[in-house]
Amino acid sequence: MYEIRFHGRGGQGAVTASKMLAMAAFKENKWVTTFPFYGTERRGAPVTAFTRIDNVKIELRSQIYEPDAVILLDKSLLKLVNVTEGLKPHGLVLINGKQGDFESNNGFKVAYVDATSIALKNHLGDPSHPIVNTAILGAFSKVSGIVSVDSMKSAVRDISPSKINENVNAIEEAYEEVEVV
Repeated sequence: MYEIRFHGRGGQGAVTASKMLAMAAFKENKWVTTFPFYGTERRGAPVTAFTRIDNVKIELRSQIYEPDAVILLDKSLLKLVNVTEGLKPHGLVLINGKQGDFESNNGFKVAYVDATSIALKNHLGDPSHPIVNTAILGAFSKVSGIVSVDSMKSAVRDISPSKINENVNAIEEAYEEVEVV
């Protein structure tokens, strides 16, 4: 089983990203579960979402305490939350930011993508509230290899309520621009 934990802020699309990732894996005939965890539902408040992917039926229904990957939609959360808590040895940390935003000597695979710039370039959200979820998913597709970029784009076409072409473009750009340290 591959377990992913998303950390973001309300309005960035962490919960929707979790759903889109699950849909992409489902399209590849995998078993999935996805669910959010948040306190007050308001823009800017910390949000956590979870996705499990496996080749067999998933019975587990708890939060993810020992993820294989952590996806960080807002690097400012690094100051508030221990995003790598429980991350498996050699786990993946994908950060919306630039190299150097995160320092780790724990053997994690760390990848960066400027999902904010990609979202703004594609008119996803506005300058004060960019919606970075599809860009981060494009990057995750490449660095994890868990789901194909084509399945990710198909899931976005099915789920995205608007700006479908812009979201697909964001996936493609992030897929090409992600950097692994």
